[in-house]
Amino acid sequence: MVPLNKVLVVEDSTSLQLVITTSIQTVDGVEVLKASTLAEASSLLKENEFLCAVLDLVLPDSPNGEIVELVQGNRIPIIVLTGSLKSAVQSTMDSHLVIDYITKRNIREIERATATVRNIYNNQTMKVLVVDDSISFRNYMASLLHDLRYPVITAEDGVQALEMLAENDDLCLVISDYNMPRMNGIELIQEIRNSRRRENIAILGLSAQDDKELISRFLKSGADDYMRKPLIIDEFYCRVFRCTNAIAYMRAIREAATCDYLTGVSNRRSLFDVGERIYARARKGQTTMATIMIDADHFKQVNDTHGHDVGDRVLVAIANVLKTALRPTDVVARFGGEEFVCIASLNKIQDVDLVCERIRIAVETQQFELGDGDISITVSIGATCELTSSFGEMIKLADEGLYRAKKGGRNRCVVV
Repeated sequence: MVPLNKVLVVEDSTSLQLVITTSIQTVDGVEVLKASTLAEASSLLKENEFLCAVLDLVLPDSPNGEIVELVQGNRIPIIVLTGSLKSAVQSTMDSHLVIDYITKRNIREIERATATVRNIYNNQTMKVLVVDDSISFRNYMASLLHDLRYPVITAEDGVQALEMLAENDDLCLVISDYNMPRMNGIELIQEIRNSRRRENIAILGLSAQDDKELISRFLKSGADDYMRKPLIIDEFYCRVFRCTNAIAYMRAIREAATCDYLTGVSNRRSLFDVGERIYARARKGQTTMATIMIDADHFKQVNDTHGHDVGDRVLVAIANVLKTALRPTDVVARFGGEEFVCIASLNKIQDVDLVCERIRIAVETQQFELGDGDISITVSIGATCELTSSFGEMIKLADEGLYRAKKGGRNRCVVV
């Protein structure tokens, strides 16, 4: 599913509208559409699908917050801009689509609105599992989460929840009730923590019981947070945001540690971590792997002629070509400088020649845009499917093939 990325900003003050728009546009991937009146907003709503909306509560043709009702009718998450927080809460308290209130006091408040927009945009990649034996309450929570743009799946008890977890490696949050048949919330959390660490998935516990000890039992069993039923919607939103933001931060830290800062593919450290695991599976006969080393031909001339900025753009483009030429499950890593290493899973060993040739042709036919003209570049490739004494030794063998390809005239593949 293509993520939503348009944000509707409705504010009749030209200067404040500019400040808000400029701030929100710092969120990568987001596009802002602006309106100053209820009528203008209505027209935009008919023509566009919006991620969320930032709304001034008082407009020339909407003096009593009618804009909120209009946007709410399109099931769009709303951030309210107001001069008086108390009046804003009173006038919109029946709308659970209002997820935040921002006063127009200073730039810090605008930055908070931008942070909320960023959260909603990122929510589209943060899958949540709701576990509750009450179908009505389960659907109610799912509805609230959908309003925050989270992808949601549900389970009626702990046993079904564990089945869902096994089928969905990308879950980032589990929200679980305590009282459930077959397996209660505490037991479910303990089972989850046996296989999923806190940095990989967050857990929010729920219960209607008035039991102070239950909070500590939830937390000691591995929950990250706890809430009492019935839910207070604002509190629910805050706690869910806090849980998923923590997972997002951990994902960002892991990505920074494992990804090459320039090209976005795996870095050398990650290559060896993943490569050793794939190598171990290949030794057991569980997969057929090819280790492929790729080096850009005459890359120094690109830097010397066009500058290092252009050289960096070419490296990014080569990385993108490699990802396109290989399967999504294959590994692409920057080994250093203009060298890349790929690990490809093969149906049979003989396919390695086809894979290498596909990579070579994909790079050779790519035109790298420079603004004032295009350049083309070629790569030399060395590869091996021989399971030597270690993954590191496979890389050395592939490097020998690369050396032969360079010596043989470049823009060719050598499998050893």
